[in-house]
Amino acid sequence: MPRLYKPPPTVHAVQADARRGRGTASKSAGRFERFRTEVFDDGWDTVEEDLPPLRTTVQADTARSIISYNQSPDIHFDRSINPYRGCEHGCVYCFARPTHSYLGLSPGLDFESRLFAKFDAPELLAKELRKKGYEPAMIALGVNTDCYQPIEREHRITRRLLEVLSAFNHPVSIITKSQLVRRDIDILSDMAARQLVMVALSITSLDRDLARRMEPRAATPPRRLATLEALNKAGVQTTIMTAPLIPGLNDHEIDALLQAAHDVGTRRAGYVLLRMPFEIKDLFRDWLAENFPDRAKKVINLIRSTRGGKDYDSEFFTRGKGKGPYAELIGQRFRAACRRLDMNKAPHPVDFSKFRPPPAPGDQLKLF
Repeated sequence: MPRLYKPPPTVHAVQADARRGRGTASKSAGRFERFRTEVFDDGWDTVEEDLPPLRTTVQADTARSIISYNQSPDIHFDRSINPYRGCEHGCVYCFARPTHSYLGLSPGLDFESRLFAKFDAPELLAKELRKKGYEPAMIALGVNTDCYQPIEREHRITRRLLEVLSAFNHPVSIITKSQLVRRDIDILSDMAARQLVMVALSITSLDRDLARRMEPRAATPPRRLATLEALNKAGVQTTIMTAPLIPGLNDHEIDALLQAAHDVGTRRAGYVLLRMPFEIKDLFRDWLAENFPDRAKKVINLIRSTRGGKDYDSEFFTRGKGKGPYAELIGQRFRAACRRLDMNKAPHPVDFSKFRPPPAPGDQLKLF
């Protein structure tokens, strides 16, 4: 019988100065832990002692394979690659946070600061693409956690993955909220000329203050728009993802977000309604109470109105868009904005016919 998720009775909050630049306040244990810790004053006044700033650590993730497959009927891809576990961007709403619970870590601050990198991902990918009978299909890069998060600047795993995919002529789609993707325009533009790549930029708000609160270590909205423009000028097919849309918080920006992306040359758009599985519901409520106490109750009520009165409904085909009058209104506004801007008129062309494994080191070359 599956274990039911029960939210922690209290939040193991970390002092504001120690978590400056992080998305959540909580370091509560994940849902699989038998024991939970709670901060309390033992009479020695140690609870008020200043804690050192929270530092980011990176450990090796020794995965045996790198391509993850899914059978979800409401997702347009069946395989993906995530070079990192955890994400330093610190987006409070990230639906991947609960995955840290499988590691015995907190989906809160641990997810943002205790990261795992798959350093041998490019080698594993080349090995898997060479398997006999492998059939190419779109590989989604960075779906779970951002493949261009800050630690990519040093470790360059994503760039090496793109080099492998380019050598194999294998199509790839990328989703990110980082301007670091511009670093790899040399590879991306070359792949784009062969109809092998598309890039989606997630932009949740044009309000710098709101974006900073929701996504404290991600690129600012103007820099993300500049990234879209640079990719478009390089011939790379782009999409703006207004994800997530949070009822009562940023859903009023649909028209402005799509207009801004259209102004820099982007002609495709998508959206996802806020998803709050497992621990996300508690982390998001705490974040709302801290950052927007005046409208926290309204936002939660609107979210629940799009989820059949619950915090979250994982039903296929409605989990990404919600249901009910308010969810339908969001969808209507999004589609109307797309029609006005002539967005989503044609699909991105993708060529699977070019897929060819290049010769492996040590292979004997063919004469004919």
